[in-house]
Amino acid sequence: MMNNRITESAKDKLLATGGVLGALAASSCCVLPLALAVTGISGAWIGTLTKLAPYQPVFLGVAGLCIGFGLWRAYAGAPAVCEGPGCGCGTPASLRTTKAALWLATALLVTAGSAEWWTRFLA
Repeated sequence: MMNNRITESAKDKLLATGGVLGALAASSCCVLPLALAVTGISGAWIGTLTKLAPYQPVFLGVAGLCIGFGLWRAYAGAPAVCEGPGCGCGTPASLRTTKAALWLATALLVTAGSAEWWTRFLA
């Protein structure tokens, strides 16, 4: 019989990926077009990203949940007990990568969530 369980390392990576993608989706209406314009990427298609603005609270919520649960698992969760080379509990390098991705997603999420405030402040 096959073992269909998701390993602990894969769960952490899935949460980090969900947090990063959710933060990118939340920033797609305001921060992402600005970042693309600053880097020299432009086109008429960038204006269509503003149609995602009504969904920003949903993206912020989903990303916040993924990031919050991922950070909790990375820092406060019970450490995985490895029982051999195929246990799937990850390496210290993969844990550092997961933590870095979660903190990057946190910074992007805070930037996206506060974009209206700082654009009024800067304008």
